[in-house]
Amino acid sequence: MNNQHAQLIHRNKLNPILTADNWPYPINSVFNAGATLLPDGTTLLLCRVEDRRGLSHFCAARSANGFDGWVIDPQPTLLPDPVNHPEELWGIEDPRITFVKELKKYAVVYTAYTRDGPGVSLALTEDFINFERYGIIMSPEDKDAALLPNRIDGKWVLIHRPISAPRAHMWISYSPDLIHWGNHKLMMNARKGAWWDANKIGLSPPPIETPDGWLVIYHGVKQPCGGCIYRLGIALFDLNNPEICLKRGDEWIFAPEEPYEQHGDVGNVVFPCGYTIGADGDTVNIYYGAADTSIALATSSIKEMLNWLTQHSS
Repeated sequence: MNNQHAQLIHRNKLNPILTADNWPYPINSVFNAGATLLPDGTTLLLCRVEDRRGLSHFCAARSANGFDGWVIDPQPTLLPDPVNHPEELWGIEDPRITFVKELKKYAVVYTAYTRDGPGVSLALTEDFINFERYGIIMSPEDKDAALLPNRIDGKWVLIHRPISAPRAHMWISYSPDLIHWGNHKLMMNARKGAWWDANKIGLSPPPIETPDGWLVIYHGVKQPCGGCIYRLGIALFDLNNPEICLKRGDEWIFAPEEPYEQHGDVGNVVFPCGYTIGADGDTVNIYYGAADTSIALATSSIKEMLNWLTQHSS
């Protein structure tokens, strides 16, 4: 083959690792899962499950090795609650999980599908059984959000993606209490023109903390005549001031190439919402939604991504 390029992300041979056929109750599809490692080493995926009405909820799947042998909750783990939280009227989507050491809890930031469009909501949990909902923290239209694991200068930090037609960029906001948010700042622009990440970008999984800075995997959406293509790129942000972008990759690093990524409810989509880091502190298991129909797994290296950024950044 002549078209050789760096392979930073490697698909698992078992892909897709979770589909609707694995579910213990009737659903349409499963995709876009948040991920975390539990204290006993178990991998937990909080999966977005779309029911046969078209509305989404969350259901947990657990695996001892993060690859197979998944044990799925027999009933939905977290359902929308439109009575007490009317912002969840049309479902809850795309969770990102951050363990917050200060609180000794997991923060689940997710999209609440309101009458006015998607908004950002927050819930805390210790066990993925009981959840304390905070409700909407970013009004519609806003999504693709995750919390950083620790305060910076005494403030909680949220990355999110408000939509300002016709373009959508990544923003950062701050809060003293996880309820009241402000000091909103543009974090990274969608590029203009023919770039792979022109016009619309968004955070994929939560940022990865490294000695060099916050390593961010983000998605860019190209809109050719044949339909949208969701691909992944990486950027690095200052550890103490994450508003500052230190490096941004010019090229995408991962794109829909396999049939299960190219064909489904929404074709040509690879969309990770979660990852886990191996015992070596370098190996990253990236869990991604494929074509809004299944969950797949790919593996990368933090060191390799950082090295690639040095050679391919603007």
